[in-house]
Amino acid sequence: MSNDRVSSDTMNNDLVANDPRLLKGKTGYWELVIGLEVHAQVISKAKLFSGASTDFGADPNAQVSFVDAGFPGMLPVINTVCVEQAIKTGLGLNAKINLKSLFDRKNYFYADLPQGYQISQFETPIVGRGHLMIELEDGQERRIGIERLHLEQDAGKSIHDQHPSKTYIDLNRSGVALMEIVSDPDMHSIEEAQAYVKKMRALLRCLGTCDGNMEQGSMRADVNISLRRPGDELGTRAEIKNVNSIRYMGQAIAYEIDRQMEILENGGSINQETRLFDPSKGITRAMRSKENAHDYRYFPDPDLPPLVIPQELVDRIASTLPELPDAKKKRFMADYELNAYDAAVLTTDIETSSYFEGALSSLKNKDKKTVKVLANWLIVELFGLLNKEGVALKDSKISAQNLAEIVDLIAADTISGKIAKQIFPDMWETGQSAGAIVKEKGLEQVSDDGAIEAIVDEIIAANEDKAEEYKAGKEKLFGFFVGQVMKAMQGKGNPKAINEILKAKLK
Repeated sequence: MSNDRVSSDTMNNDLVANDPRLLKGKTGYWELVIGLEVHAQVISKAKLFSGASTDFGADPNAQVSFVDAGFPGMLPVINTVCVEQAIKTGLGLNAKINLKSLFDRKNYFYADLPQGYQISQFETPIVGRGHLMIELEDGQERRIGIERLHLEQDAGKSIHDQHPSKTYIDLNRSGVALMEIVSDPDMHSIEEAQAYVKKMRALLRCLGTCDGNMEQGSMRADVNISLRRPGDELGTRAEIKNVNSIRYMGQAIAYEIDRQMEILENGGSINQETRLFDPSKGITRAMRSKENAHDYRYFPDPDLPPLVIPQELVDRIASTLPELPDAKKKRFMADYELNAYDAAVLTTDIETSSYFEGALSSLKNKDKKTVKVLANWLIVELFGLLNKEGVALKDSKISAQNLAEIVDLIAADTISGKIAKQIFPDMWETGQSAGAIVKEKGLEQVSDDGAIEAIVDEIIAANEDKAEEYKAGKEKLFGFFVGQVMKAMQGKGNPKAINEILKAKLK
């Protein structure tokens, strides 16, 4: 009996040690648990409860109504567009749409919260449970649960760097509609958390409900992080507030792992608190103790009646949904036999998938092999060039049509892949098409068997000793002959034809 127990324990320890998502500390293994609250600014011309503009970059306090400024007696009026955007997002998250929901007042004090409370939703949100599928670099998929999506108004902005001793307040953002999307604590690695935010941003952009511009603050995340022993109850979490960069998110989680593990392994306990990430130092620091729901003294907003949504409206919105990233990924894999990784990259965001489909529509040769070449050129060559130049895809100097043309030239054996890579930078610099550059520089590939055969005969005649060595079994010399023929043809010979003719001649 005891031997069986030892064997079972050893087996369990081996399973723990082989789980790449577990973290090894000085005192054993730990499991990282992450939950995310994504705050996504709703795309709408007006704010959630007022008609003030939501345009980004306006002068401070230029877009503030009496409602946004918290003037006494000013009554909020719900923006129907924001409600429809929340419904659309909920449908994209495979979530339940609650046909009746309530708005509540969440009471707390900030200098940039003029009303002294935030209008939000507590027990009855507009969107209930759903899920989001994420893809990892190794091809694995994970299902991340969505607890809820609720609508709420944003606070203003405190500006601390304009004066040595004063803080300035900009209320342009006050009252802007936010969707707070709360995940289950289903993520267990930095990669999973980052993949979740990337996928969420791709979905929101595809739906047209949030622009996902984290650098402008229109999408940000609160990151809840805790550690526990494998199989134990959830540990006490720390919340990293308002992270507006996927890279910073990774750095913040990495720092919290080290900080929390050191405390726990030294016998301490984690404080439930809200922390801020300092990107200049790569650390998190305590901001305040974490509030529980009762600390906010939620109560129904007396100025807003229950939000009642007709089922017909939900059905109408559902009928207008675009093809979502998951469906597009499956279609790319089924129709063009792309692998899961390439299909996931091509559907990472609406700009990439639109560019690929634009190139695809311009492609003359649409066989599956050529489509795979197109995908590879976009993912490897163009993305590499964009990264080198520090340019976004939407600002690419190489159009989707021009990318399709260079792939068509390769497929038609007009140019080789090597020549294509040589002229690609020229396409970027000049804006010319591949065909124009090839014609201008006389780079058309020679595929005429007679012309190639004549060059091959000359090379073999000039290197009879090496030809004899090859026939005697020194097969590595084949590459030498290919190189000599290509050199003689100035790189314009058809590689496939050269290989076939050389093999025949060297026999």
